[in-house]
Amino acid sequence: MYHNPVLLKKSVDDLVTNPDGIYVDVTFGGGGHSREILKRLSPKGRLFSFDQDLDALKNTIEDERFTLINQNFRFLENSLLVYGINKVDGILADLGVSSHQFDEAERGFSTRSNAPLDMRMNVMQVLDAKKIINEYEEEQLANIFYYYGDLRESRKLAREIVHHRKIKPIETTEDLKKLFSYIPAFKQNKFFAQVFQAIRIEVNQELEVLKEMLLQAYKILKPEGRLVVISYHSLEDRLVKRFLKNGMFEGEPERDIYGNYAKAFNLLQSKAIVPDHAEIEENSRARSAKMRVGIKI
Repeated sequence: MYHNPVLLKKSVDDLVTNPDGIYVDVTFGGGGHSREILKRLSPKGRLFSFDQDLDALKNTIEDERFTLINQNFRFLENSLLVYGINKVDGILADLGVSSHQFDEAERGFSTRSNAPLDMRMNVMQVLDAKKIINEYEEEQLANIFYYYGDLRESRKLAREIVHHRKIKPIETTEDLKKLFSYIPAFKQNKFFAQVFQAIRIEVNQELEVLKEMLLQAYKILKPEGRLVVISYHSLEDRLVKRFLKNGMFEGEPERDIYGNYAKAFNLLQSKAIVPDHAEIEENSRARSAKMRVGIKI
């Protein structure tokens, strides 16, 4: 089962301003956001959706206005050019891992199931969690846990992994968790969530892919076109916030002769939009969601 789309109505309300327009949902998943977008489009409107997960193709929508592209959204611009599209009215990205991927135990995303160390969103790619855990250098592992998992004890964790894999390969999620059985029970849920998040981000190159998509999104959006991004952890949200502010991820933007920074987008709302209490009660994964909306200048 795929998850209930987070901020469904609000995100599509803020995205679709032209019923005759061309829109893109770069994270199709179960198709919840895409179906809602199609409801808002006229017979002239078009929707292109992306998903690299082969399982998502089972959810395709029979609608002549709709096209599902089985690609990672880092190939946004070139994939749309295949269909003769070089400018669009709006782009939506819901960056969360779907409940379906967590529930499919053999995919190795969940901390709750014993499964092969995998965590690939695209099962055709070579790099998986097992390769990272068993082949990355100790320093590489420490950096992943520190930067992607916000784990202060990252060097100790990396050392433990390197020590144990010399004795026996670490092949399953349970093998990995057993290495850290000394973590107090009341801390384990958060700890393992951080460890698995860090590995998953590295497996799927999530932050680099997000940067590539955002740069392409800016390029193909029409003036006044809207970029709506829903993120679930601070690493993603910081990138999105910074990019919407000045079109950059790091460094200082140029100033004009009056000392004002160059802007890439106007923000629909200065603060992140978050789900209300009722949605969080109904859908626990909405708890960490933050949505930002930029209008291209």
